[in-house]
Amino acid sequence: MARKSDISSLGVKDPVTLICRHEQFYSETEFALHHHPFGQLLYVASGVMEMTVEGQRYLAPAGFCIWIPPGTEHASYNKACASFKIIDISPQWAPQLPQMACVIELTPIFSAVMQDLFSREVREPETEADRRLSLVLTDQLMLSRCQPTYLPVTDDKLLAPVLSALESDPSDNTSLAEWAVRRFTSERTLSRRCQQKLGMSFSEWRQRLRFLRAVALLQEGRSVQNVALDVGYSSSSAFIAMFSQLAGVTPERFRHQP
Repeated sequence: MARKSDISSLGVKDPVTLICRHEQFYSETEFALHHHPFGQLLYVASGVMEMTVEGQRYLAPAGFCIWIPPGTEHASYNKACASFKIIDISPQWAPQLPQMACVIELTPIFSAVMQDLFSREVREPETEADRRLSLVLTDQLMLSRCQPTYLPVTDDKLLAPVLSALESDPSDNTSLAEWAVRRFTSERTLSRRCQQKLGMSFSEWRQRLRFLRAVALLQEGRSVQNVALDVGYSSSSAFIAMFSQLAGVTPERFRHQP
């Protein structure tokens, strides 16, 4: 059963400029639909963020952020333990930032400044130097690559049942051609729908799904070999290659990151 939490329990207050805070949530933690007058950047330090923003589902793995503009209704639910670095940004600074919720891949400069502020436990910038760093953060946020979601979904009548089945069992290795037979269509049609509705190929979508599930399982302490099998890889080496390509580190190193 999910732990239902009230956002007020986090002691969140309106930022004058910005507020940096670190939050760690247990598995099965749920925050009901809410909104706040300031913008919010949620950086996933470990685990996977699962969030619904104005009716749309967002997922972000470790190393990615979800941006929530001021006044935007959102709710979250985390299947596994997850850790976040959260930056609440004053509405006076937010108009120059994205007006729609999105998944953000941060620039190296943003990541370095954020790491500096959190390592020094700067909750709110009080010195002139830290205020300048805060402006660098917002400048870099505008330069960071935004995308609607890391793992897009669709209600397309041909694709939706396929994606739903794979989300229930990421280890399913059924080929696109086999799915086409089950859906009484052609492989070419399904392939075209993937590009049109998801913005990527079927194989890339399934790889992202497996990566997200692997992140959550590794954070639970599962062995690399077991995780590889659970997400559909017959060999650990193939899984390690996929994970390293997407995460930039091996699964073992990723699991021991702070």
